[in-house]
Amino acid sequence: MPANTAPQREPLLLNLGLNIVAPSLVLTKLSAPDALGPVAALLVALAFPLGYGAWDFFRRRKYNLFSMLGLASVALTGGISLLHLPPAYLAVKEAAIPGLLGVVVLLSLKTRWPLVRSLLFNDAVLDTGRIERALAARDAGAGFELAMVRATWLLAGSFFLSSVLNYLLASAVVTAAAGSVEYNEQLGKLTALSYPLIALPATIVTAAALFYLFRRLTQLTGLGFEELLHSPAGTERS
Repeated sequence: MPANTAPQREPLLLNLGLNIVAPSLVLTKLSAPDALGPVAALLVALAFPLGYGAWDFFRRRKYNLFSMLGLASVALTGGISLLHLPPAYLAVKEAAIPGLLGVVVLLSLKTRWPLVRSLLFNDAVLDTGRIERALAARDAGAGFELAMVRATWLLAGSFFLSSVLNYLLASAVVTAAAGSVEYNEQLGKLTALSYPLIALPATIVTAAALFYLFRRLTQLTGLGFEELLHSPAGTERS
């Protein structure tokens, strides 16, 4: 029996804890001069997502565009803070990262490997081999490609939505001078608010793209929803 080579899943709770909860707590609770102080607290807070990103890379031995951009975002946040740049720079940075992702997703349509295939149409979730055979049998390749283009625009839209929301939230929350206790506390608040106020709406749009793709696949292939899904290890489908 072949060894199980399925990719390791990213632990969601650990991800949220080290990328959102821990940095937020450090920034809001330990930035005062009688605690760590604003600079030390900022460095400790940034160490959590940087450390998690490095650990996850070495654990899974896989380059990930989104993880790399996440690390770049953390590094830019630290640079903006330590250089005492105006808060407007932070708002622009917060908008630029997801905006860049949206552009990359759209540009990937012009390549041999559109990102929508790795993000939505992949073997981890879907039985891509069976789907492709069903599409070929029904001569539905053109319809499938059109569906992938539309799903790509929906996916890119989720990043563009996140970009706008990031800018508005950062502009509203972070107003103090970089390097101050107030700035760190506001940065911690921004980190804490980013998940419910930004990630959730973007996730809903991404889910809409996935729902659209699933609906079109059932129409184009004639397969049922469960038949589209990747078979569990060790099971066979006819």
